[in-house]
Amino acid sequence: MSAETTALGLAALLQAVQIGLAGYAMHRDMGDEWNVGPRDTTPEFSPLTGRLRRAVANHFESLALFTIAVVMISIEDRSTALTVLCAWLYLAARILYVPAYALGWSPWRSVIWAAGFLPTMIMIIYAILT
Repeated sequence: MSAETTALGLAALLQAVQIGLAGYAMHRDMGDEWNVGPRDTTPEFSPLTGRLRRAVANHFESLALFTIAVVMISIEDRSTALTVLCAWLYLAARILYVPAYALGWSPWRSVIWAAGFLPTMIMIIYAILT
């Protein structure tokens, strides 16, 4: 398995952890009845729970682009030291993004987001141009 696909797999596991954290926080805020119910309405969550939920949504968006980057690099066999570095930078940024978003680190949350987005775009551009 290439370093890029390993980073992709770990990013998917990170997504699962984030879903679990957000689910735990929602359960803590709303209890069993809401958690097992149909969730027809969206209750008022605590600020932390709201941030954890938004971090999950943000990672889904980011993960889609990173997956495209990894697929492009992998299918065309374009892995280089640059793409490996980009993949690990993406993963490190996404790991740091969880506490940055959950704890409201401003402006660091945005800086960390950019630190994951830029390597993803570099990978895509590299795959297109080489």
